[in-house]
Amino acid sequence: MPKGNNIIPNVHYKKEWHVKTWFNQPARKLRRRLARKEKAARVFPRPVSGPVRPLVHGQTRRYSAKVKIGRGFTLEELRAVGISRFQALSIGIAVDHRRRNKSEQSLRTNVQRLKEYKSKLVLFPRHPKKPLKGEASQEETTKVAQLSGEVLPVRHGAHKIQSAKVSEVQTKVGAYATVKKARTDARLVGVRAKRQKEKAEQAALAAAKENK
Repeated sequence: MPKGNNIIPNVHYKKEWHVKTWFNQPARKLRRRLARKEKAARVFPRPVSGPVRPLVHGQTRRYSAKVKIGRGFTLEELRAVGISRFQALSIGIAVDHRRRNKSEQSLRTNVQRLKEYKSKLVLFPRHPKKPLKGEASQEETTKVAQLSGEVLPVRHGAHKIQSAKVSEVQTKVGAYATVKKARTDARLVGVRAKRQKEKAEQAALAAAKENK
């Protein structure tokens, strides 16, 4: 029993249970399928999933190792391939003018991605009777099939663990001592340079006194 003149507990355990049902799932499935079919016919001959997008890394240290699809290519990446901003939007390349390239590796990856996309791209001519340079002929356009999946999906490679023989590993050198020596050398760079400079000046003064 509770101590003191407290209120008597009256816990209400009887609750009204409401069960939610989804009897409209089959109709929604059919409606989504018809909507996808209508969209594919509307955007033909463009890919159903939309324009090609770059590969970017996640934000913060926790997710930075994860590679995913970004919003759009930077202007620097488009410039490296020789595509203008407005031309990229007209041939199915997403552009993000706010994103910046902070590493040479990501720049090379997305430039290679654009080159691969250009090699597989088939441009339909605006005027079928007068195709311009770089546009496909009428025979090539008839053989093209619309892409239903994602354009250039992300391919995650398998991580391989590298192994080494015991004879190849330096067992006599301590890892802690090596790291500590490297940290000490980095910390005392300025002090040691100052001492070396002072010794050189003292040696020069001593040599000058001997010559006199």
